[in-house]
Amino acid sequence: MSHSTVPRSRAEAKTPEKNPAPSDGAGSGSRGGKRAGKLSLRLRFRRDRTLILMTLPTVLLILVFNYIPILGNVVAFQDYDPYLSENGFVAIFQSPWIGFEQFERIFEDSAFWHAVQNTFVLFFLQLVLFFPIPILLALLINSVVRPRVRAVAQAIMYLPHFFSWVLVVTVFMQIFGGAGIIAQTLRQHGYEGFDLMTDPEIFKYLVTAESIWKDAGWGIIVFLAALSSVSNDLYEAAAMDGAGRWRRMWHITLPALRPVIALLLVLRVGDALTVGFEQLLLQRQAVGVDASDVLDTYVWWNGIRNQDFSYAAAAGLIKGVVGLALVLTANKVAHLMGEQGVYKK
Repeated sequence: MSHSTVPRSRAEAKTPEKNPAPSDGAGSGSRGGKRAGKLSLRLRFRRDRTLILMTLPTVLLILVFNYIPILGNVVAFQDYDPYLSENGFVAIFQSPWIGFEQFERIFEDSAFWHAVQNTFVLFFLQLVLFFPIPILLALLINSVVRPRVRAVAQAIMYLPHFFSWVLVVTVFMQIFGGAGIIAQTLRQHGYEGFDLMTDPEIFKYLVTAESIWKDAGWGIIVFLAALSSVSNDLYEAAAMDGAGRWRRMWHITLPALRPVIALLLVLRVGDALTVGFEQLLLQRQAVGVDASDVLDTYVWWNGIRNQDFSYAAAAGLIKGVVGLALVLTANKVAHLMGEQGVYKK
């Protein structure tokens, strides 16, 4: 050890560390930095103006077609007559106010309660039979190893979603109708044919089957997107620990789908009173009003066919309020189960 290094080390050991205490000016500077971190509305607009311009058309469409029409619900509290003026909008201001008379008529109408009953029956059937199908199809597609086979299977499943309900009902009629393929084949072999398309007893199951065939494949997109975010390292680690295919699905795949399932379930419950309008209207004459009448067709029949616009507006307003209550209730249940739901707490 040299003589020059010893005094230097001793001098460093004797020299105390100088930690300057923060002055009031420094503290105020940090608080000023926090204030500076909050951008003004003008600066945020300049920063995000590109994104705002991209979303502006969508916002305008929602405003024009979803929010402005809400103002038309005032006719539910009027005896609205569009012929009071040449302009139907001006007729709103000229129609007399009658309070809750339309709602009293609705609650006293047995046809309304029958439509509500049919609506909830179809909703529960679709919730039990339809809702799990996209989840199962997503798990099946996710287990396919070859990308080309997976792409072909997805394309085949997506295709019926782009068919109109007229085409879907026609396809089912050609298969399950009285003159369909199955009935004709049975008659050719000496058996009695059948016509499922005109049977009111099984109509609700037929409608559910049509919805599954048309939209189940399209519903797997959200679940496949959720599964794509799962790291393959988790599956490899589980396989090295001895977990089989079912164990990996139960402990890795399904937990990854749980938030998405909760979100879609909340949205489906909120949409419980909407079980299909065009689909049911097309088959209304084949099975009769008692089997096919739901809230949407009930509102259409009274509002468009009978031109009782105030009555139909009141029924539609009841449907909207009940749907909102169902969404809030289902979202609250999702929060109690530890899921995010539609929005956070």
